[in-house]
Amino acid sequence: MAGFVGVLVSDPWLQNQFTQVELQSLKAQFLSMRDHGGGLRLGDLAAKMSKLKIIGDGISEEERDSFVKQSYANLDSDVDFEFFLRVYLKMQVQAGAKNSSSAFLKAATTTLLHTISESEKASYVSHINNYLGDDSFLKRYLPIDPLTNDLFEISKHGVLLCKLINVAVPGTIDERTINTKKVLNPWEKNENHTLCLNSAKAIGCTVVNIGTCCLVCFQPHLVLGLISQIIKIQLLADVNLSRTPQLVELVDDSKDIEELMSLSPEKILLRWMNFQLKKGGFKRLITNFSSDVKVCQLDIYKVTDERAKLVLEHADRMGCKRYLTPKDIVEGSPNLNLAFVAHIFQKRNGLSSQMKQISFLESMPDDAQISREERSFRLWINSLGISTYINNVFEDLRDGWVLLEAIDKASPGVVCWKFANKPPIKMPFRKVENCNQVVKIGKQLKFSLVNVAGNDIVQGNKKLILAFLWQLMRYNILQLLKNLKFHSHGKEITDADILKWANCKVKDSGRHSRMESFKDKKLSNGIFFLELLTSVEPQVVNWSLVTRGDSVPSGE
Repeated sequence: MAGFVGVLVSDPWLQNQFTQVELQSLKAQFLSMRDHGGGLRLGDLAAKMSKLKIIGDGISEEERDSFVKQSYANLDSDVDFEFFLRVYLKMQVQAGAKNSSSAFLKAATTTLLHTISESEKASYVSHINNYLGDDSFLKRYLPIDPLTNDLFEISKHGVLLCKLINVAVPGTIDERTINTKKVLNPWEKNENHTLCLNSAKAIGCTVVNIGTCCLVCFQPHLVLGLISQIIKIQLLADVNLSRTPQLVELVDDSKDIEELMSLSPEKILLRWMNFQLKKGGFKRLITNFSSDVKVCQLDIYKVTDERAKLVLEHADRMGCKRYLTPKDIVEGSPNLNLAFVAHIFQKRNGLSSQMKQISFLESMPDDAQISREERSFRLWINSLGISTYINNVFEDLRDGWVLLEAIDKASPGVVCWKFANKPPIKMPFRKVENCNQVVKIGKQLKFSLVNVAGNDIVQGNKKLILAFLWQLMRYNILQLLKNLKFHSHGKEITDADILKWANCKVKDSGRHSRMESFKDKKLSNGIFFLELLTSVEPQVVNWSLVTRGDSVPSGE
């Protein structure tokens, strides 16, 4: 069967300016702009691009039209796809110059400018050298020189990105599954990249426009964008009430606590920063990590290089790692300023992202089993690609919104969004309304929800929440299997089919384990699942590390 080709452009340089996702989207937009005769006049291009909101609202129709007239003499000439791409890139540069500030991470992963901030690259390289310098595989490549493109060359193996994900959220990837041979063939590199992207998605990274080919090919803007997201997740891991109870000093009553818990880590960090500044006598409110931070004494002083140097000297005395230079402060780099403030936050609250890697729920020995299940469901929900990233199942699902998003992914169209309440939700009964709809839909999907009400979810009943999530995940997997029913001559795949397939797969591999049902107690030692994995991919299990599973590890 022929491999996927995608949209091809004759000019290699032009081809490399876009991902395949971007090219396919732009190709569709280009075709929709052509007239009935299949042509597109250059003089009409600005108006049609504005109508379709190509490049967004960052540049008006008048500005587009003026740009075309100034750049090209013959407005009656016909526009082909490659010429359209070149005009698009130039307009994108103009739009980028007009709106230079952007949210953390998004510029590197979604913009078509494809510019690389050398300051950001140098900071991320320093971070990688610091956290991965002692890694047994990577030490042959580290430290990386920030003045070269070695960061992107090393990333082509996929190993560095996988290891960096485990630094950000320990235990996300079983490092035995990473291919770490000295010389990797293309298939092994692709396996690493697939593992990296799936894991990055699970911990909350946006990887919509990034594919394995983007990591292999030289597309540094995408690699740097992914690295910045991973590092951000690591730095903001402790910016929540679960890991930093001291944040309760930011609020006055219980209602404010609920609102605080619904905020993103970036907004909590901004609120904490304003709280500390107010204690120090500053009156102006900080609303972002770029322009507002450029004014060091706010109403009084503009930042100069000397004042910026003084800021970093004080940071050094606190033991804070430098993520930026005086120039970055003066220019108001939002990415690096956020990283810098996040590290000050960690130091101020006596935290260490290397020492404190699990939440307070996971540290409770009596709830070890619940904690493992919570983590599994959390990773599954985050891998669905919903708009909300969760840090804790029991806290983040209580308003019902994330559950509705997850249900909509499993069964599109079943949620009545007209009656859903979007966070932040201050009124408790609004949360109950969301959760009541969750329970109602669950019953429609034939979930077992005897004596379960929406208020049980709002109250954070752990067992009921886990029971619901188990049924939702099972439903989602069965829906996936039903989409593959053409492989079984149109017959829908049931639990019995899955059971039969798994047993046959293990038997055909020459092994003797068998499960009688999904409730089979013999499954608890993990042997059957390991043999099933081996039957699918013979080299995935290191059998020298496998025990008979007769005893329970101490502490569980």
